[in-house]
Amino acid sequence: MTQYNNLLYVTGNGIGLITLNRPQALNALNSELLTELNSLLDTIAQDESVKVVIVTGSGDKSFVAGADIAEMRGLSAVEGRNFGKFGQSVFAKLENLPQPVIAAVNGFALGGGCELALACDIRIASEKAKFGQPEVGLGITPGFGGTQRLPRLIGKGRAKELLYTGDVIDAQEAYRLGLVNKVAASAELLSVARALAEKIMSRAEVAVQLCKAAVNQGLEMDLASGVAYEAETFGLCFATSDQTEGMTAFIEKRKPGFSGK
Repeated sequence: MTQYNNLLYVTGNGIGLITLNRPQALNALNSELLTELNSLLDTIAQDESVKVVIVTGSGDKSFVAGADIAEMRGLSAVEGRNFGKFGQSVFAKLENLPQPVIAAVNGFALGGGCELALACDIRIASEKAKFGQPEVGLGITPGFGGTQRLPRLIGKGRAKELLYTGDVIDAQEAYRLGLVNKVAASAELLSVARALAEKIMSRAEVAVQLCKAAVNQGLEMDLASGVAYEAETFGLCFATSDQTEGMTAFIEKRKPGFSGK
């Protein structure tokens, strides 16, 4: 297994756990961390033993406090654009992993940290978590997809308020807005994330992956194109043994034994 300077990665029982590990910088995203994450995501995408991915931050204060301001401060316009485009490409790779990805947000998820959480499929927040896109207070816009994913998730008006004010909200407000799926006690955060991962893994693997693809691709299409794409994924399921097993188990009134094929 590759050793990383800014990430911890462990696997077991079908779950890949990524821990962003720059505690001295509240896990802020710098070029080295993004490069390592980009490489790790390539590895995970090819690892059929990993069925669900969980992303969290080291320590009990921060998921990711943002992009590394010390690194960004002296960038030129061209360098800034390139840094943003690289971060966007890494987060797009995360968003489009074949496996479902759960963000276990254990503390500050600000700027790039909020954008990282937005690129995950499902977000579970610690009761101590804080969310925000405070970039306008630094003289910049979000650069890793925040202006695009946030309004798609919580609606244009609410997203614009957070983007224009730079306000930081707590976990309960994030839940009310639909930014997170659920809020958990801090000590139980990873247990709740793992329980959700195990529930997902009890379903037909190919069907889950096709659901992810249909949602991600369909949201970028008009409705007619989206439902046409859905028809294709629906049809593909009938080429799997899990479809046969799932429907047979339903008729026989027993629990299905999915093989992931």
